[in-house]
Amino acid sequence: MFRNQYDTDVTTWSPAGRLFQVEYAMEAVKQGSAAIGLRSKTHVVLACVNKANSELSSHQKKIFKVDDHIGVAIAGLTADGRVLSRYMRSECINYSYTYESPLPVGRLVVQLADKAQVCTQRSWKRPYGVGLLVAGLDESGAHLYYNCPSGNYFEYQAFAIGSRSQAAKTYLERKFDNFNGSSREDLIKDALIATRESLQGEKLRSSVCTVAVVGVGEPFHILDQETVQKFIDEFEIVREEEVPPAEEPQPEAEQGAAADQGAGAADQGGATSEGAAPMDI
Repeated sequence: MFRNQYDTDVTTWSPAGRLFQVEYAMEAVKQGSAAIGLRSKTHVVLACVNKANSELSSHQKKIFKVDDHIGVAIAGLTADGRVLSRYMRSECINYSYTYESPLPVGRLVVQLADKAQVCTQRSWKRPYGVGLLVAGLDESGAHLYYNCPSGNYFEYQAFAIGSRSQAAKTYLERKFDNFNGSSREDLIKDALIATRESLQGEKLRSSVCTVAVVGVGEPFHILDQETVQKFIDEFEIVREEEVPPAEEPQPEAEQGAAADQGAGAADQGGATSEGAAPMDI
């Protein structure tokens, strides 16, 4: 990305048909810390990576509760994420006051997408530099949406956004078929494992990640660190138990290689010895 004469405002199109400020906003999402979402028939799990800017500062909050049945995880500019989450709360409160029922998740996502799209056609505005994973539960079931700074929105079974999210996407694509029938605990474990994949070698601890759950009979809430650490310890133990069997055949292979070397040496010795029959060696 570099500055040029076509990125002075969001309504200026380049000759190639691109809006550079929208692309800059989408790039800001890619630079943010990773956020991951998974859903089954009854539950939706959100997980995000907590990264502090320095050792002297605390991390910024990346998961926000919108209503009892809706929550969001963000990647990108946290300030924009706070503004949009506050807007979503207002819409939920107004709808509940008017109709005395929870706001459907799909309708809220469309309103959020319209709000983001307006920022791409007003020269005195700028696109929101944040991507949102919206998790919710309504009468039609569990839902997971991704809202893009361009105003597009998509519904997913599982998705990851932010920096180094491709490793998490690879894991989610590999386990994709199991999510629809997964239990609450299995979804949380898969979310934590996907989060670990995005860390790329860094040890996963409850202090570097946040997990939130919403489901049938369970309002949206963020899990405490002790509960998250228990889940991390469980699948870490399973992984350690699975590793040794894979390493057991190595000594046998080494023994076989040593036996082959010994046999080769014996053959060479038989070839050099004179007056000895092969059966006598």
